This record gives sequence, C-alpha cells and structure tokens, in this order.
Amino acid sequence: MSEILVKKVSEKRDLMLFIKFPFELYRENPYFVPPLIDDEKNIWDPRKNPALSYSDYELFLAYKGKRIVGRIAVMINHKEKEELGIRKVRFGWLDFIDDEKVSKALVQQAIDYAKAHKVSKIEGPMGFTNLDKAGMLIMGFDRLATMIGIYNYEYYPRHLEKLGLKKEKEWVEFEIKFPDTLPDKVEKFSKIIAEKYQLKVLNFQKKSDVLPLVEPMFRLLDETYKPLSTYTPITSQQVQTYKEKYFGFIDKDYIVCIEDASHNLVAFAITMPSYSKALQKANGRLFPFGWYHFLNAGKKNDRANFYLIGIHPGYQRRGVTSIIFNEIYKTFKRKGVRFLETNPELEENKNIQLLWQDYHPVNHKRRRTYGLDVYL
Repeated sequence: MSEILVKKVSEKRDLMLFIKFPFELYRENPYFVPPLIDDEKNIWDPRKNPALSYSDYELFLAYKGKRIVGRIAVMINHKEKEELGIRKVRFGWLDFIDDEKVSKALVQQAIDYAKAHKVSKIEGPMGFTNLDKAGMLIMGFDRLATMIGIYNYEYYPRHLEKLGLKKEKEWVEFEIKFPDTLPDKVEKFSKIIAEKYQLKVLNFQKKSDVLPLVEPMFRLLDETYKPLSTYTPITSQQVQTYKEKYFGFIDKDYIVCIEDASHNLVAFAITMPSYSKALQKANGRLFPFGWYHFLNAGKKNDRANFYLIGIHPGYQRRGVTSIIFNEIYKTFKRKGVRFLETNPELEENKNIQLLWQDYHPVNHKRRRTYGLDVYL
C-alpha cells in the first residue's frame, strides 16, 4: 500500500497540476462548476493579485504513488492582524479523494505551517480576503454550484470533523422563485420611498457608463459590511483586481444603482445571468469556444445569481430594498429569468437576509469554515 507523500508546489508545472486537480476529481460530477484556468493562475501571480504582497503562503500536493490525490493552500494575511487583531493560518483550495489518510496529511500541512510561524489557529476553507470564495459546502451537494461558490463532495466535512476541526463560521444561501406578477403594493411602496428620500434609479445606456461607479460601489460595500466582526476594508488594488476579473461578465441591465438628491450613491445591487452551465461547457477555458457558451448564457437564461449588494447604513431599514427588487423584477421579467440564487451570507447577517423575506426564499445551501487550535 502506497504511503501519502505531500510535496510543496515550487514550479510552474506543479502549479498547473495544483489548479487542474479538481477538474479530474469532479470530472463525472454534474454539480461541480470548474473555474477559469487563467483566473486560477492569476491568483498566484503577484502582478495580478495584490493580496500576495501582504500575505505569506504555500501550496501543497498530496501523492499516492505517482497519482495526485489532494491539494491544499495555506496562507497568513498580515492585514488581518493589523486591522482586526486576528492572527491565524487560513487554508483553502482544499480538495482530496475519499481517503482519511489524505485529508489528515493535508490538514497536517496547515498545522505545521501554523507552528512554524508561531500561529495558534487554523481556519478554512477560505481565500486571502473577504472577497475570495469561502466555506465548505455542508448542505446542497445535489445543487448546481455557482461561479462564486465552492463545491465539494459530501465526505469533505465528515473528514474534517473526524480530524477534530470545529465549526467557525456558517453561511446560508437562498433560492427565490419570482412570481409572474408583483403585487401592486410593491411598486407603489417603491415609488413612495423614492419620493420620500428623493432617490433616483440610474439608467445605463452602455456598459462603460458603469465604470465611474465601480469605486463608489466598493466604498459602499465597506460601509455596508464593516459592522461585521470579520470584515476588512477593500483596498484600491483589490478594487482594480475584481473589476478586471468580473467586469467582462457584467451586463449593465443586471445592475441597479440608486443615488440621492446630491448624486451620492446610496445603494446598489449586482446580479448576473447564471454562468454555471457555461463554465461547465467551457471546462476552464474561454478560448476558443468558451466565450460562445457565455454569450448564450447571457442572452437566454431562466436563472440568475445575486452577487453583491451595498446599502448605506443611513438608508438601511428604510424600504430602499423595495426599489432594488422592483427594478430587478422588471429586468428579470424582460429577460425571462424565473429563479434567483443569493450569494453566501453569514448566518448572523440578519440585515441582508431580511432582503429576501417577502419573496419566500428557500435555504438550499449551507457552508461553513472549520477551525482548530494549534498548540505551539
């Protein structure tokens, strides 16, 4: 019987093996949505990912004989210590076959890394920052993954729990089926709120009209989420990175921006057509044919994903969400969208969950991070 050997990723060839391992692991799985290979490569390129400049990290591959059977990345985000006083080893990009020896060997790498850096806590799966994918799926294994969520087999959490890791944070996701018609009171109420606070919904004639609002959107995102204990502010470099990564996929018709009488952005919401099936067909590559599948997904799709929402604290709980949903509904009705999936929301973030309460949301997915205290 072959022993499990874990090797540090140190060459470009090894990095590609690290990136492509899930493609093989989930090759026959109908719910897995592969990432774009170029996007994954950019994560580990200091020229493309500003988080690398203030983080330490290492990548590992697990082998059983000559066969790759698992992977893990371990990271320390030094800004987390500076801004929140939190010092921990984050682990992510965790994938493994259903073999407890493999999962144990990979988690041991995170433990050893923590000890080497005199850090007494590990937590994952997560990325470098709040905007990276986080949370191991613990419910919803039979639901199609989204572009911004992690998918994993049902045995993953069982392995971590057997290794003694405990729940740290939990996220919930909802599916909403939009009705054929909205009640008249919804549209009337949204008009009343808009008039009361002198709010205006912006209309974008072309995609480039959105660009001047990208920076204000992220600043508003900071204002919305900074009360959460785990939130760290978004840097201007991160704004640029995410703009470059996602702007190509954004359809101006799926963006709602609301400004006040002084032309200040007070609320926004970004939804997108679901690109899950397009990503499956593209199988990691936009070229030569991947873009074709994305274009089709944008033109004809009955499903959309909710990506980001920001509401200035001064306008929260004042009915502004009725304006947002009224605009989203009009767009979805025109585009033929019937189903909306929310992005992962922290379990305790009740303010965001209140947004969906009038639309009969179904909690169809849950995910969590796991932590372990490390004795130095």
